Amino acid sequence: MLRIDCPCCGPRDHDEFRYGGDASVMRPAHDDADFEAWYRYVFVRKNPAGAHREHWQHVLGCRQWLIVERDTRNHSIASVALARNPSAKKPPARKPSQ
Repeated sequence: MLRIDCPCCGPRDHDEFRYGGDASVMRPAHDDADFEAWYRYVFVRKNPAGAHREHWQHVLGCRQWLIVERDTRNHSIASVALARNPSAKKPPARKPSQ
């Protein structure tokens, strides 16, 4: 079972999350009319063996988008950060329940 440590909610089963795709792919500029650039963005993906950055959304929890660094060979998770701050080394502290 894959468990994702949500920065807002704590460790949760992956069933609470929805996979959102490769987080390393850069979207072409909105006004870019180059068909090839959009084709590559939408349809062409690598299938890496090893460390990979992915978007996940916590749909049955806080609904936040996350950047998950996961090893695709053994599903071990190296880090989880809020997508709005993907370069953060440490997620913000959780507020205690009252």
